[in-house]
Amino acid sequence: MLKIASAQIVVIGFRRTAAPMTNVEGCETIDLGPTRDGALLARVGSIALAAMRLRRLRKAVRGCRVVLARNLEMLLLAVEARRRYVPGASLVFECLDIHRILLGKGLAGGLLRSIESGLMRKVDLILTSSPRFISEYFGPRKFNRPIRIVENKVLLSNPGIGPPSWSSQPVGPPWKIGWFGMIRCRRSFEILRSAARDAGGSLQVRIAGRPSPKEFPDFEALVGASPHVRYTGPYRPDDLAPLYSDVHFSWAVDFFEQGANSTWLLPNRVYESSFFGAVPIAVEGVETACWLGQRKIGVILEGQPELALRNFLETLTDQRYRELAGALRSVPLTELADGRESCQRLLEALEKPKVSFEPDVEHVNI
Repeated sequence: MLKIASAQIVVIGFRRTAAPMTNVEGCETIDLGPTRDGALLARVGSIALAAMRLRRLRKAVRGCRVVLARNLEMLLLAVEARRRYVPGASLVFECLDIHRILLGKGLAGGLLRSIESGLMRKVDLILTSSPRFISEYFGPRKFNRPIRIVENKVLLSNPGIGPPSWSSQPVGPPWKIGWFGMIRCRRSFEILRSAARDAGGSLQVRIAGRPSPKEFPDFEALVGASPHVRYTGPYRPDDLAPLYSDVHFSWAVDFFEQGANSTWLLPNRVYESSFFGAVPIAVEGVETACWLGQRKIGVILEGQPELALRNFLETLTDQRYRELAGALRSVPLTELADGRESCQRLLEALEKPKVSFEPDVEHVNI
């Protein structure tokens, strides 16, 4: 989005790849070294080492109007980099996940919350992706900073993304459920695998994206041992249309951090599937279900999700599916996707954040 708004971007961060990064999406990139998913102590060490070498960032950040930190560990470095080298720049914190340790009652959680509170006092603007993060976390923490909601919508200016081309997928059975994106929820996999197995061929599951190595060290073996489940690998934005056109439903369910992130977030897939014509499936009580309920679209599983999914599929008819798919067309395009003007508004908001906090959170379509 920033590139589309013609911003000049320098990407600074850690990597989880073996080889150093020299370029990210065509942007100048400064590699701070390797880190590992879930390895908290190792990440603390990486941050400490990067902080000691902060001077290497001086040339890269000189002249910047915005310093944007995409998680708490990067915010620590961003605060110090701005103080030293670009004190006049806006400092923006993009928080799309609340780490489970921050919600804990132990010593580690208390220490991290204390650090977070200190850093937040220096932030000019918070970006988040769902109103539930505000009501459940930022509000109770009393972070007296301006907040803008940046939803995970489809970006129309991405290559290969145009106005919706509704799925021409023939009605089932077999019915097809797609699970696309970051694959990190073991329970979701078990639910879908079990449903596909028990359906005896009348349900097929399509998975695409990046499985979490920490949660799925055995992912390929699991898929290979699961009848009627197929994994097609990672994908790029221009793959979205063919992915969703090949399925009837989209699995927009996540139990990975139930009661916290998984309950509060609004994932990319709920916008993508609605945009491309695959009916999203959610579970009751989460923000995704609220979003779907407000627009009177999608399928919301009530009660035990394993049983609810089985009952839904057993009673699904061609007519019911056509009604669910047709309802997606009633959602205004601006609620699902953003274009060039939205990208420009985002950049302007980052460069000139509001000085005072307003209790009424601004919802920005970007």
